[in-house]
Amino acid sequence: MQDWQDHISINPKVCHGKACIRGTRIMVSVLIDNLAAEIPRQEILHSYPRLTDADLNAALSYAAELTREGTIYLPLEVSV
Repeated sequence: MQDWQDHISINPKVCHGKACIRGTRIMVSVLIDNLAAEIPRQEILHSYPRLTDADLNAALSYAAELTREGTIYLPLEVSV
């Protein structure tokens, strides 16, 4: 999704400047946590009535963009 910027906003006065779905206080991190916990998309949408499927896609695209921009160093796996 190339238009995630249309769905995500960052405002220092909203949720301490955390990325949220535009026009809401629904933090992107909460949505990613729910998706990672394998909560069905329809259940997430039911829990947040203002949320759309496009908003969920935007949250995933935003998270993907962050992984391209930064690196987290993980311990090397040692094969036996």
